[in-house]
Amino acid sequence: MQNMTSDDYPAVSTRPGYSVIGSGGTKVLGMGVWEGKELHVVFNDGTWRRWKNNAWTTLASGLNTSAEWSFTNFQGNFDEVNLIGCNGVDTMKRYNGSTVSNLSGAPSKGKYITTYQNRLWCAVGVELWACKLDNATIWDSFLNDDASYRKTMESSLGEEINMLSGSLTKLTIGMPNGLHELYGSRPSDFNTRLITEDTGLANHKSAVTQEGFMRFMHSTGIYEYGGGVAPEKSVSDIVGKYLTGITDQSAAGTDGTKLYFNIPDDKLMVYDPRAGVQSWSKWSGITALHFVSMQGKLYIGDAQGRVLRLDGATDAGNSIPWYAITKPFNGGSAAQKMRWYKLWVVVELTGTMQIHLSPSITGEDWTLVQTITSNGTQVKRVIIPVASFARENWIRVKFSGTGRVRMHEFTRQTRQLPLY
Repeated sequence: MQNMTSDDYPAVSTRPGYSVIGSGGTKVLGMGVWEGKELHVVFNDGTWRRWKNNAWTTLASGLNTSAEWSFTNFQGNFDEVNLIGCNGVDTMKRYNGSTVSNLSGAPSKGKYITTYQNRLWCAVGVELWACKLDNATIWDSFLNDDASYRKTMESSLGEEINMLSGSLTKLTIGMPNGLHELYGSRPSDFNTRLITEDTGLANHKSAVTQEGFMRFMHSTGIYEYGGGVAPEKSVSDIVGKYLTGITDQSAAGTDGTKLYFNIPDDKLMVYDPRAGVQSWSKWSGITALHFVSMQGKLYIGDAQGRVLRLDGATDAGNSIPWYAITKPFNGGSAAQKMRWYKLWVVVELTGTMQIHLSPSITGEDWTLVQTITSNGTQVKRVIIPVASFARENWIRVKFSGTGRVRMHEFTRQTRQLPLY
């Protein structure tokens, strides 16, 4: 299937569409959410903008036009929660609810900001840095257990840190082909543990945590990691052939229910953990570079500099193209011919649907047998003509179209002919 979802299981339906709520430059460089209620976006025109009350406000300009950002919320010694952001080039920034300013005392070239054990953590090349306990402006005091922390992370491959996450019970430290954990609650008992040097992260934005598990993208697949033991990728084996092309531009996100993994240029793999490893969908038409979730909505920063909100029936006014191809249906033996009496589908449709049949197990030898157009959402039983395929060993069916569709049932009435 493409551009379809199992949200209405056991029916299959067209994926949600998106609306464009804003744009800037030609690429989104980072997205963050302040206190769960304000969307902040950095564009490659060098601006940091805020989306609030359905309006955009530019909070900073003159920023680097290529370095990607990471964000985290932190209060510590501030009067209120601040949104902290960095990109490894510009001075680390903070947003206090009204303005963006430099974060004094922060290390230069700090990247991959995260929060863990009431400290801010960032990476500077191979070094792991943390600020003083509950004090985001002191990073160079090492006098006691409330002090700052700094450690060089060694890798047999000579890799630099490319991801930090405080979203699990331990700080997770990623490298392109390695994974480490940091244990402890104060500098005197902080210690790191190597988890693996076989599997790492494509980049800092390729990891997403939900319900105590981190899922992340590596060039060899999508892995699941709960901490303490090596990650494993059985969750994505079923869609392994679609996972080619994972690069440092790949991105992962969640809307709180489903997980989204974007593979350049136009392949979005969607996983619903509620239904197990079978619940994968493949979407197209969205080239996501960043994801954030805010107030129950998923926001996407794309490769065209647009900010999308996943909430509509169309893609910014354009009907969504979709298709679903069945497996080959046959009798008890692949050598046995069938008498195909009737095929039918029970469907709700707003738009157009084409139905193709094929008498081969693989290939693109499709024959168009029916076109349906509907402007309503009434559930219909549609008979599929099978006269030209009445005596075949097997039949595949391809449903395709544009607009909104919900297919409730596909049924066959057949008779097995003698094997000899």
